Amino acid sequence: MSLRDDAVLVLRNYRSGPDGPDRSDDAQEELRSAYLDHLAQHPDGMWKACEAGHLTASALVVDPEHGKVLLTLHRKLRMWLQMGGHCEPGDATLAAAALREATEESGIAGLTLLAGGPVILDRHPIPAPCHWHLDVQYAALAPAGSAARISEESLDLRWFAYDEVAGVADSSVVRLLERTRALLDGGREPARRG
Repeated sequence: MSLRDDAVLVLRNYRSGPDGPDRSDDAQEELRSAYLDHLAQHPDGMWKACEAGHLTASALVVDPEHGKVLLTLHRKLRMWLQMGGHCEPGDATLAAAALREATEESGIAGLTLLAGGPVILDRHPIPAPCHWHLDVQYAALAPAGSAARISEESLDLRWFAYDEVAGVADSSVVRLLERTRALLDGGREPARRG
């Protein structure tokens, strides 16, 4: 199965609520449909070269035991964000891309994605020549005693308490954290690594 085929499957099965289908969330359903339409219309829609936009994969690194999340101060955007970025040819799945990005940017080995697939979808504009990032966002659980290590893509890397995130990050990160916390409270079990 190609990465594009995996993305289509993930998006077809995506449910925005912690208990399965949540059709009351019209915005997420609209994004899901737009992502699928994008992939249907753009054979290169997974890749940075697609000027109409492309899918990206990210993960919010969470330490639920201590009520903290790890954010990166993005070098180019100068914003506190979750770990993430472009899919690469070696990524077998969107989940693998998100986990790779989270591991590379956090320096933490042994991250585990929260089971059940993506937590939320977020589409945001970026400068030309490509106009949109169609981000598929996951949550990654940090193992006990994790020590983060800054990467070349970051100006800084820092753990924030849940209640500090709204003061440092934009609304998309806050929404990702809120959904992640709801899923953690709902008892979703960790997925297998990689």
